[in-house]
Amino acid sequence: MDHVNHTWTQSFILAGFNTTGTLRSLAFLGTLCIYLLTLAGNLFIIVLVQADSGLSTPMYFFISVLSFLELWYVSTTVPMLLYSLLHGHLPISSVACFIQLYIFHSLGMTECYLLGVMALDRYLAICRPLHYQVLMRRQVQLWLAGATWVAGFSAALVPASLIASLPFCLKEMDHYFCDLAPLMHLACANTGWHAQVHGAVIGVATGCNFVLILGIYGGILRAVLKLPSAASRAKAFSTCSSHMTVVALFYASAFTVYVGSPESRPEGTDKLIALVYAFLTPFLNPIIYALRNKEVKEAVRRVIYRIRTILKRS
Repeated sequence: MDHVNHTWTQSFILAGFNTTGTLRSLAFLGTLCIYLLTLAGNLFIIVLVQADSGLSTPMYFFISVLSFLELWYVSTTVPMLLYSLLHGHLPISSVACFIQLYIFHSLGMTECYLLGVMALDRYLAICRPLHYQVLMRRQVQLWLAGATWVAGFSAALVPASLIASLPFCLKEMDHYFCDLAPLMHLACANTGWHAQVHGAVIGVATGCNFVLILGIYGGILRAVLKLPSAASRAKAFSTCSSHMTVVALFYASAFTVYVGSPESRPEGTDKLIALVYAFLTPFLNPIIYALRNKEVKEAVRRVIYRIRTILKRS
């Protein structure tokens, strides 16, 4: 690794993944295909929710907000991954690196809060059905969605500003995008205090939200078990299963990287785990929410029917 003086104009080098020859080409093509499918899948959900009145419910509104978030979330890191797979090491200026760090963590924390709001929506739909439409009226939906973005972008200011204030003596980062732990490994100063602050902010912001989600689903489980018929219980569980799958994927991988100790993991593990929550989860979300959902399939049929009708008339 190269030693450089600490200046605001210094650059870093993202090492990415060490692939060569045919493996590099296959990794690039596979990543590109999944990235394009991720963009198409999330755009499909956004357009479908807007195009079909049958999906004009709070649940699908929040799903479309999540899809919109995922478009930006995956696009924050994957273009760099594609470049590094194709060309090897990727140079990046310190300013661009810190901006990417802030945006990535802002979107990640926003997703944490949004998953909590989506759990609350399911709780009200199942446990307070008579008051659901009033409690989740359009103004409340917009307020909750906006609050998740404000909270996410505000919480990420602390770790991003702290990491940007560090002096850096090394420039080569063993990752494919700018993240907290890889950047702290390049610092000249003792980063123990910074790591504690990062862990506290991210742990509180995401951990408390995760506990809230668990508590909400505990209330949902108690309510569902009291339903009189097995069909009613099955329907209630089916509306929650997709969201629970997404929560499990996102939090399990994110907690491993940001709450656990980096020293206890083998070198290079963080960037492999990061592929799960930064790349794989945005790809799987449209599949989980759409392909397993009967209402979405029916909405697709209605939209296709309307399109065919319009084409026949024209």
